[in-house]
Amino acid sequence: MSIKYESQKIAQNFYTFAVLLFLVQVVVGVIAAAQFIWPDFFILNFNTIRTLHINALVVWLLVGMMGATYYVVSEESESELWNLPLAKFQFWATVVAVTAVVLGYIWMGINPQANTLVFGTRLLNEGREYIEAPRWADILIVVSVLLFLLNCFMTMFKAKKWTGIQGTLLAGLTFLALMYLPGMFYTKSMVKDQFWWWWVVHLWVEGAWEIIAGALLAFMLMKLVGARREVVEKWMYIEVGLVMFTGILGTGHHYYWIGTPGYWLWVGGIFSSLEPIPLLVMVWDAFKTTRETRNVTNKAGLYYTVAHAIFNFVGAGLMGVIHTLPQVNKWTHGTQITTAHGHLAFYGAYVLLVLAMIYVTLPAIRGVKEFNASRAFQSFWWMTISMVFIVLTIMGAGMVQTYMERLMGLDYVAVKSVYNLWFWIFRAIFGVGFLYGVWMLVVDYFKLGKETTTA
Repeated sequence: MSIKYESQKIAQNFYTFAVLLFLVQVVVGVIAAAQFIWPDFFILNFNTIRTLHINALVVWLLVGMMGATYYVVSEESESELWNLPLAKFQFWATVVAVTAVVLGYIWMGINPQANTLVFGTRLLNEGREYIEAPRWADILIVVSVLLFLLNCFMTMFKAKKWTGIQGTLLAGLTFLALMYLPGMFYTKSMVKDQFWWWWVVHLWVEGAWEIIAGALLAFMLMKLVGARREVVEKWMYIEVGLVMFTGILGTGHHYYWIGTPGYWLWVGGIFSSLEPIPLLVMVWDAFKTTRETRNVTNKAGLYYTVAHAIFNFVGAGLMGVIHTLPQVNKWTHGTQITTAHGHLAFYGAYVLLVLAMIYVTLPAIRGVKEFNASRAFQSFWWMTISMVFIVLTIMGAGMVQTYMERLMGLDYVAVKSVYNLWFWIFRAIFGVGFLYGVWMLVVDYFKLGKETTTA
C-alpha cells in the first residue's frame, strides 16, 4: 500500500501537529479535572486551563481534517496538489499562529493585565467562550483557511475531475469557513450577540463538521473494504442532506433561554429530535458496507471507522436529543449533563473520525503494506473505556447538580465542592486512563511503519 501522488505526503505534517496537540489537550484536561478537587493545583487558573483544553480540541481536529483533505483531494482528483509549496507555507503559518495564540493564553493566565486593548480589541483573548482567539489570530486563521481552500479547489480545476466525495468534503469545509465569520463581529445586544455566536459554535460541530464526516466516512469505506463508489456516494448524499435539514434548524435548541421568541422552543425541540436520524443512517451504512467484506487488511483503520459511526450516533445523537428537548433542557441547561454530552459527542463524532483517517492513510504515506496494530487497539480501548466512564461520572454529577440546584435551591459552589466531590475524583482517575491511551496513540503514530512486523 503506497500513495499515488507525492504531494499527499503533506498530510503527514498536519497529522503530526494534530496528534501532538491532542496530547496537549488531554494533559490540560487532566489538570482541569484535578482543579475541580484542588483549585490551586496548577500555576494557571481553571479558566485559562479550560480555554486551552477546548481551543486545543478544536484546532487539532481542524488541522487533522485539513491533512485528510489534502490526501483525499489528490486521490480523488487523480492529480498532484496544485501548489505544494503553498500547502507547506499554509501548514507552517498555521503552526506559528496557533503556537502564538496558546502562548498568549498562558501569558494572560500568569499576568491578566497583559490582555490590553489594541486598536479597540483585546491583544491576547477576546473573552468570548469557545472562540477566545484575539482578532489578529482570527485574521491569520481566515487567511490560512482561504489558502487551504484555494489550493484544494485549484487542484480540482487543474485536474478537471470532480467526484461526489471531494465535492461534499470541500462544500463542508467552505461552509465551515463561512460559519467562522459570525464570530468576528459584535452587537450591542447580548441576545443578538449570542444568536450569532451560536452560528459558529453549533453550525460548526452539528453542521459543517458532520458534512465533512460524511464525506470522509464514504472515502474510508471505499479504501478499507472496497465499497463501490456509487453506493457510498448515494448514502453520503442522504446523510449530508439529513444533516443539513436537521442541523441548521436544530440550532434553535440553543436559543431557548437567551431571550429569543418563544417559537424557538418548537423549532429547536422538533428539529433536535430529528438530528439522530442522519447519524443512525451513518451507522447503518457503515455496518451494511463492512458486513459485505471479510478480507480487510487494515483492521485498525476499520475499527476506528466503525467506532466513529457508533459513538457519533450515541454521543452526538442520542445523548444530544435526551437533554435538548425544551421540557428536559429547562432543568439540565448549563449543568454537567451538557458537559457529558459534549465529551462523548466530540470523541465519537470527530476524535475517532480524524484518528480513523490517520490509520487509513498513514500506512500508505509511509509505504507500509502491513503494520502491527496491537498498540492501535490498546490505545482505542484505553481511550474508549476511559471516556465512557468519564461521561458516566460527569452525567452522575450533572444529575446531582440538577436536583440540588434546580429543585432544592442550593448554592452552585456548595454543590460543586461538597456533593459532587467523589464524581470529580473518579473523573480525574479515568482522565489519567484516557491520557495513557492518548500517549500510546502518539507512540504508535511515530513508530507506525518504522518497526519490523512479525507474523
